[in-house]
Amino acid sequence: MYTEFYSLGAAEEVTGSKHVFEIDGKSYLIDCGAFQGARAEAEKKNRDFGIPVDRVESVILTHGHLDHCGLLPLLTKNGYQGNIYATPASRDIASLIMMDSANIQARDAKYLKGQAQKKGEKFNWTPLFTEQDAIKAVSQTIGVSYNRPMFIGDGISLEFYDAGHILGSAIASIKIKKGSDELNILATGDLGRKGKPIIRNPAIPETVPDYIILESTYGDRRHDSAEEAIEKLANIAKRTVEKRGKILIPSFAIERTQELIYYFHTLVDEGIIPEVPIYVDSPMATNATTIFQVHPECYSEEIKDAFIKHHKNPFGFNSLHFTTSVEESKALNEHKGPLIIISADGMCEAGRIQHHLIHNIQDPNTTIMTVGYMAENTLGRRIRNRESEVKIHGDWFRLRAHVEEINAFSAHADYFEMLEWLKAVDTSKLKTIFLVHGEKKSQAFLKKYLEENGFQNKVEIVKYGKTYGLS
Repeated sequence: MYTEFYSLGAAEEVTGSKHVFEIDGKSYLIDCGAFQGARAEAEKKNRDFGIPVDRVESVILTHGHLDHCGLLPLLTKNGYQGNIYATPASRDIASLIMMDSANIQARDAKYLKGQAQKKGEKFNWTPLFTEQDAIKAVSQTIGVSYNRPMFIGDGISLEFYDAGHILGSAIASIKIKKGSDELNILATGDLGRKGKPIIRNPAIPETVPDYIILESTYGDRRHDSAEEAIEKLANIAKRTVEKRGKILIPSFAIERTQELIYYFHTLVDEGIIPEVPIYVDSPMATNATTIFQVHPECYSEEIKDAFIKHHKNPFGFNSLHFTTSVEESKALNEHKGPLIIISADGMCEAGRIQHHLIHNIQDPNTTIMTVGYMAENTLGRRIRNRESEVKIHGDWFRLRAHVEEINAFSAHADYFEMLEWLKAVDTSKLKTIFLVHGEKKSQAFLKKYLEENGFQNKVEIVKYGKTYGLS
């Protein structure tokens, strides 16, 4: 049995997760994500798929974030007819994400065509995929519940364990058996954290792995404690009320938005902060919240008890409003503070958050609060770095708003939490930890940290396109 592993995305970078293990010439894809960041570079990487579709036997989707599922419609558009395996919640979330991406691309094409026509220029850009391609990808996705092993190829079995990252996220345990040979691979996808509201802690798989494919997004950082983060959130809210200002929170529509709603609900409930109007200005976030309500199998015990036994909705309270139409979204910019707006995209690269930034970024009574990872070359990273001027929709804006960063809301494990999870896994047979999905600086730190804490000579930083033999 000849087995090899290589990566076609998220190698020494974050976003674009696309990893391949190949067995006797048959390829199995772990995630198929879109690249985000510098537009021209991301466009080139997304269109250059990197592997002939007819070589792909099966696809494993660890979770529904765009940088893990965003190119599945392109895969099916290019002729892939096989199965895509995901948890039921990930299937629903990926459907939402892929359809939204198709809609954004269609709108971009219309806008760019109009701009080109005004300038008398030729326009030849086409979207990567359409809604129909996204629908096809969803139709080929097989729902596999946690802890239910399933064969996905000849002698290849897959079992999902809860990754504790977002709703439905999974650690993929892959067992490869050919005759007397057996190989076990654990692919973390994005590894979550203990003690998060709503969803469960990351599971400890029963698998004894030979190889672990480990994400490293926060490989060189420690998160604030939840208590510190909630206190900081309360202080920002109180300051905003005093100044009658606005808080803008760029947030991914899935998990982070629902978590923030939960925390604000708790702070108001306990009388720590006054009621402040909160607007979730993202149709996708509204739809995602509905998906949360139909997947109680992913809830933590606390949420399950409140939601199912006592019928208390952790995602809704009096001061919370969901906007759906463009008109409602535009009207928010005329509202006087205090006001909290939670809006996608989480990295400020698209969506309604950009319009709210245009109207409020130059107001010193505005606070822009970043609560998640901002990839290199994104607008969110520039704001987080407090650059004096940023470009939005082709125009330059002075950054006069306050910028606050709260790391504790990140859904990714930090380096200490990753080591803690690794120590709980049975690594008695472990040969290599492959680091993916992280920037170079983060990965270099994490490699050194892991090697100094029990994994000496067992950590490899994966290079794009380099092939690694597995035995």
